[in-house]
Amino acid sequence: MSEQRLSPAWTPRISVVVLNYNGLQWLPRCFDSIAHQTIFLEIEVILTDNNSSDSSVKFTDDWFAQTGAKGRVVQNGANLFYCGANNNGAAAATGEFLLFLNNDTWLEPDCLENLYLETVKAGAEGAAPLVQNYDDDIFQAGGDVGLDLFGCVNQGLQARQVQPTFAAPGMSLLIKTETFRKIGGFPPELLIYADETDLSWRIWISGGKIVSVPTACVHHRGAAVVNPEGKTKTVESRTTDFKRFLTNRNSLLLLLKNCQHILLLLLLPHLLMLLAEAIVMLVLVRRWSYIRTAYLSAIVEAFKMHAHVREWRQRIRSFRQRGDFWMLRFLRLKPNRWDEVTRLFKFGPPKIDAK
Repeated sequence: MSEQRLSPAWTPRISVVVLNYNGLQWLPRCFDSIAHQTIFLEIEVILTDNNSSDSSVKFTDDWFAQTGAKGRVVQNGANLFYCGANNNGAAAATGEFLLFLNNDTWLEPDCLENLYLETVKAGAEGAAPLVQNYDDDIFQAGGDVGLDLFGCVNQGLQARQVQPTFAAPGMSLLIKTETFRKIGGFPPELLIYADETDLSWRIWISGGKIVSVPTACVHHRGAAVVNPEGKTKTVESRTTDFKRFLTNRNSLLLLLKNCQHILLLLLLPHLLMLLAEAIVMLVLVRRWSYIRTAYLSAIVEAFKMHAHVREWRQRIRSFRQRGDFWMLRFLRLKPNRWDEVTRLFKFGPPKIDAK
């Protein structure tokens, strides 16, 4: 771990935790936007690096020396994916708030100031900024709305003012450091996908609140590590067996862990939806190996992780202040996967990449 020494009496308002894996091409713009923040002197920057083989770590050390920024590099020694790497970054943080930031993002100069002030003013534990994709079309103006009747996250809150939102986007998620540690951080077993929804759900059931802050603008290149071309404008849908496996498995774990009683009823329609989707995909892509891994193995694996689910349910019980009936306010009628159905008819079935 390389480090810029911090004064013992100095506590930053925000610890910006930048997740990185071979992201040298993205870091200059990301870090430059951090250096131009209006509250730059009141933040620390932590790069949590997943064993990059490029010069990301050296670039960051040089950037600290050149800018005088306060912070450090956490070298994980292996690819711990989103959850493990961000947990390590958070463990090294000293700020009042944590901002988890992808390496392919950049911030407007007043982003962190607006995000901090509006979150404190609202008395919230977490916040979602306005996220714009690489060509400045609005991607998420305030996070996720809630859950649909199939237990899927209903996305696309178009907030024009500070207001409560169900979940913050993982590429730019703000949370109080104290709250993050109290509710257990990110579950390492999830690796990646649905992790931000899992954390956001626990903020709410612990008695906290998440707000959207549309005056805090984050630009996002979009899947620059998962999809190296970094494009977010869809001309075709691409996925892998492993990516879809994690997405489907984690969506089930999300319900199994966080639902208390009545919301567990969402498991049945969720399972039926996954099985129906598997049948449709088998007809369209004609690859049994993909269906077996991405759907059937994902379902089996989720239920085989009963020890993990039981452990988290016990932990959640220790800080739960809101039950399922309170959380029903986030239930929405519009199916979230309808957007995927629309894409299917418009662009055809997803292309299955080898990795």
